[in-house]
Amino acid sequence: MYKSVLILLLLSAPIYAQDLSVLTEEQQKNANYYAHLQAEAYKLLDARSEKVASLTTAEAITEYQTALRKQFTEALGGFPKRTPLNARIVKRTRLKEYTIENVLFESQPNHHVTGNMYLPHGDGPFPVVLVSSGHSRTAKLADYNQRFGIRMATLGIASFVFDPIGQGERSQVVTPEVEPLFSGTTTEHFLVGASSILVGRNTATYRVWDAIRAIDYVHTRDDIDTNKIGYTGCSGGGTLTSYVMALDPRITSAAPACYLTTFKRLIESRGPQDSEQNIFGQLAFGMDHADYVIMRAPRPTLITSTTGDYFDIRGAWNTYRQSKRVYGVLGFPHQVDMVEVEGTHGVKPQSLATIGQWMQRWLQRQDTHVPIRDFDQDLQEFTVLNVTEKGQVLTLENERSVFDLNAELASHYETQRKDQVEREDPEQLRKAIREVVGIRDPKTLPAPRMEEIGRVHREEYHIDKLVLHTDSPTPLPGLTFHPKVPQDAAYVYLTDSGKTGDGEPGGPIEDLVNDGYAVVTVDLRGQGETGNGAPDKILGDWKLFYLSYLQGKSLVGPRTEDALAAARFVAYYVTPVNMPRDVHLVGVGQAGIVALHAAAMNPDLFASVTLRDVPESWTKLVASPEIQGQIDSIVNGALRVYDLPDLIRLAGEDRVTIESTDKTE
Repeated sequence: MYKSVLILLLLSAPIYAQDLSVLTEEQQKNANYYAHLQAEAYKLLDARSEKVASLTTAEAITEYQTALRKQFTEALGGFPKRTPLNARIVKRTRLKEYTIENVLFESQPNHHVTGNMYLPHGDGPFPVVLVSSGHSRTAKLADYNQRFGIRMATLGIASFVFDPIGQGERSQVVTPEVEPLFSGTTTEHFLVGASSILVGRNTATYRVWDAIRAIDYVHTRDDIDTNKIGYTGCSGGGTLTSYVMALDPRITSAAPACYLTTFKRLIESRGPQDSEQNIFGQLAFGMDHADYVIMRAPRPTLITSTTGDYFDIRGAWNTYRQSKRVYGVLGFPHQVDMVEVEGTHGVKPQSLATIGQWMQRWLQRQDTHVPIRDFDQDLQEFTVLNVTEKGQVLTLENERSVFDLNAELASHYETQRKDQVEREDPEQLRKAIREVVGIRDPKTLPAPRMEEIGRVHREEYHIDKLVLHTDSPTPLPGLTFHPKVPQDAAYVYLTDSGKTGDGEPGGPIEDLVNDGYAVVTVDLRGQGETGNGAPDKILGDWKLFYLSYLQGKSLVGPRTEDALAAARFVAYYVTPVNMPRDVHLVGVGQAGIVALHAAAMNPDLFASVTLRDVPESWTKLVASPEIQGQIDSIVNGALRVYDLPDLIRLAGEDRVTIESTDKTE
């Protein structure tokens, strides 16, 4: 009697009381896809370390520098053509020791940069230090950025402090009240990044180009000695300093602050950081943090760090050691140095004084001690430092945001693709897509092996737990929702939540089961039991995405292979090889984009494809901040080769049903 009651209770148990996990705790640890990508990253970094260790001659170093700069530039998607800056000084404020000029220029046509020039009193021309802001909403107004400008000016060095995109007066998304739509600067950078990645660029592409054009701007001024240019910045500004000093030989002296460490220390601690701090494929082609210094060797470079920074100090010293050795081979070991100051993330008073002394040494040929000085009483309000009348460049006539610039590039690629599609057969296009996404030819993929784990009962059907094993070290935990009397055809159902998505009693999967269909769901790589928890609603699973991106990979590629493995299992399970059952594919959200790739790569495997909450096209998505939440399913440079409608054509338009509207509409 008691046994019968227990069975009845199990049969009627709600989903939240049922254990739908498939892997043991130990198996989950081994199946974690992020951990797998970490291990792959370490292998790439070890290979790069061996290469750097072989740089024992000046000739080898020069060859290494040239190749790396080329790869770095290509990974950024290249840069636009130089166009007129149309620079103007909007306002001057004369203070006791220096004058502040409010400057506006165009890094691209109708794409404005706002900045403050801190100009010492007296006769020029003056050396100049450009300052890139870290991730501060107020950018050039932030106290530490003002201190950079003031410190240099009081040493007789001009300083140009400018706003990056997404910060200060350069928000790329504003409310009707002309306020930044997002309170956090990194959120906007991530959305700009997602838009940029689809056209083969990066948030960093635009930030680096703004910096290069800022250097162009100081070259237009008679009061600046353009043979003596320095560059510095903290945190995100330290990132940009590192990039620009590696790419632009006009920078005489550089001092990146609160950023340089090693990718190994970063990945094993905090993981990938902001959008522009990850360059596509850089681990694969061998570019670590130390290489930003090595690429500019032997020009003077000071690494500025703090003991308690989350950009790990041990990594910073490792970077310094690698750089010092290369500078030594070139005969200039004294032109690279490092300062470690006690404290957490940020430029401390001693750090600022040391950067001042470093710039004085190399830009003024004056190596005297620079004391710590309190500049707080000299900090200015936005009424003094803002350049635009309403505080945002987007209020300027005909202003173009980065989303607009990406949309123009996407439109250009769309025209190219239309011309190419007329000349290209479907198999050629499939091959090109596989190359850019990282999908192997479906004909070469091994058949999955199924392992039965257990069973859960519901009132009218049961759920079998299973694991699909492929040649990937990451298994696919799955569930089969099995009606009492199944039809011949079956479904593969993919969601962003993995195997349990839409599987609640009364949900969409149960509706299919009630119609007599068996439904198989799986955790695609990085989902469910192979993931690190629920993704961010706005940013998606950005750490997983960027750890893959750093290695030149997408998440869509391996997940498409997972979807194909699940479909092959459904098609051929307990059926003759020459008589596969019909497989209907459902993809919801970003998993819908994975489903669409699977159907396009192997259309004969699927009887139908149903997509829900999937964008109409990436081309439309690029132009809008509505790209939020899409990062898991984007592919670097995809729009150079294809868009989502191309996948629908390859899958067979008669097979595909779209049950959602484009979020940009």
